Amino acid sequence: MQIVEERTTGVDGEADRLADFIMFAQRSFLLDLSQELNKGNISYAQFFLLGYLANEDYLTMTDISKKMGHSTAAATGLVDRLEKLGYVQRLHAADDRRKVMVQITRKGIELVGRLRNLIAESISGVMAAQSSGSEEDLQPVYSGLREFLGDR
Repeated sequence: MQIVEERTTGVDGEADRLADFIMFAQRSFLLDLSQELNKGNISYAQFFLLGYLANEDYLTMTDISKKMGHSTAAATGLVDRLEKLGYVQRLHAADDRRKVMVQITRKGIELVGRLRNLIAESISGVMAAQSSGSEEDLQPVYSGLREFLGDR
């Protein structure tokens, strides 16, 4: 079922196809992700924080509160829970012990990697279901995703 009237040419057509793909994929992989997060007893916010930490050596509590759009107190609560589960650790800066640095642990990296792979598999399945499978049909989706993701 087409949600929007499809534009068949140009950037608008590619944007429409990408939007349809994202809406369809969102439902699919968020359900799978939700089930996996429940197994590990972590929330979406905690998972997003682990994703940030997986790409950094460490983040300060101020960095975390800014990235998450939370108060420092709320960020502290997220970190407390993840630390109790063994997904992150707190370190103190050598030059200023008041500065708390949060670092992801091996267990946290493994969780992020496993869930990232689950999301990638889900996206592949959605892409296959949304197209006839030909490389030409998928090219606008690939182009849109590459543009959206940039050099990540």
